[in-house]
Amino acid sequence: MLTTTDLRGQKLDVAQALPRAEHDISATIETVTPILEQVRRGGTEALLDLSERFDGVRPGALRVPSEVLSRALSGLDPAVRTALDTLIMRAREVHTAQLPAASLVSPGPDARVANKWVPVQRVGLYVPGGQAVYPSSVVMNVVPAQVAGVPHLAIASPPQRDFGGWPHPTILAAAQLLGIDEVYAVGGAQAVAMFAYGAKDAAGGVDVPPVSLITGPGNVYVAAAKRAVRGTVGIDSEAGPTEIMVLADHTAPAHLIAADLVSQAEHDELAAAVLVTDSPSLVERVVTQVSEQAAAAKHSERVKKSLTGRQSTVLLVDSMDIAVDIANAYGAEHLEIMTSDDDAFADRIHNAGAVFLGAYTPVSLGDYCAGSNHVLPTGGASRYSSGLNVTSFMRSQQVIRYGREGLAQVAEHVRALAEAEDLPAHGDAVRARYP
Repeated sequence: MLTTTDLRGQKLDVAQALPRAEHDISATIETVTPILEQVRRGGTEALLDLSERFDGVRPGALRVPSEVLSRALSGLDPAVRTALDTLIMRAREVHTAQLPAASLVSPGPDARVANKWVPVQRVGLYVPGGQAVYPSSVVMNVVPAQVAGVPHLAIASPPQRDFGGWPHPTILAAAQLLGIDEVYAVGGAQAVAMFAYGAKDAAGGVDVPPVSLITGPGNVYVAAAKRAVRGTVGIDSEAGPTEIMVLADHTAPAHLIAADLVSQAEHDELAAAVLVTDSPSLVERVVTQVSEQAAAAKHSERVKKSLTGRQSTVLLVDSMDIAVDIANAYGAEHLEIMTSDDDAFADRIHNAGAVFLGAYTPVSLGDYCAGSNHVLPTGGASRYSSGLNVTSFMRSQQVIRYGREGLAQVAEHVRALAEAEDLPAHGDAVRARYP
């Protein structure tokens, strides 16, 4: 089921050895553009029409009533509530530690520059509702935003026919646990448009104010819509199919590696599951275990399509040094390391969304209860971007205050640079202060 590519003795070509799943966001832009324009022009009525068209149900309103939210929380399975409470507590502790410190610098006498962090004022959080239910995504988006101090948070999640046109009750319950009462029954590209442009009712009243930043994962249509509105609003990332790469040597437990590969393949038929190792015996054991565990999985068809796709494979290499090079070149969303010296290998990893060390740190722990954030860069974007964190919801702002003496000390330098750049009025603005 899981193919093996033997790279021993060959010249390394990571791009050829590890092709990613077809996920062409740009090709989807043409599909979502009319949807975005329909929402921009039609507001609330357009959003309801689009829900009826794409989700097969027309919600009674865009905003989920407070009694529906309360009912969802009261009806939540106690075990799920306890698990969500634990996730919220751990995520809040981890994300609080990410808060950046302000600083005050005096470059000279009578001169001050303050570096401070300011929260984004209004954020739209998208929670998908396709093949699975994601209350954990509610927590992963809301907690860092709350820790950052964002004063206005809104959630959008697709309406469900089975639940009266409202989002899944578990999603609503998670929002209630976090104190979020602004929740909208809107999904897909139209939810992104709603956050970017806002929505007005037929009389011209504002039903949904626009946001400054949109975060949260979604399918290719959500990703394409986020790309299209970028610039009108900020976005966190364009999330692609999930990825797991496991870096392992002969000491790694094959059945646990297989379990982790299968767990990520469960997400999506385009999910990538990759093992890189220098151990032929481990390859044999993992391939056998993957076949057995995939066949027994609840979503076995989805898992099998993921594991037999071009994006999933086992790479057998000459050494673990080469394995590290492959991991850095690939830049996986999730990188597991199971070796005789996990810390030493982790120190050599530069490109990964998140790194999971040892046999008792599966990616699924990070998905739910590690306290870390599971909204991570995909498609190699870990080479230049970070996972969702507190600073994703903040802006660095500088506050400058120079007095007469402070400006005088650098006045000639300002004028010299202004003349060098042929912007003499800049220098005149300084000269005007010393008549």
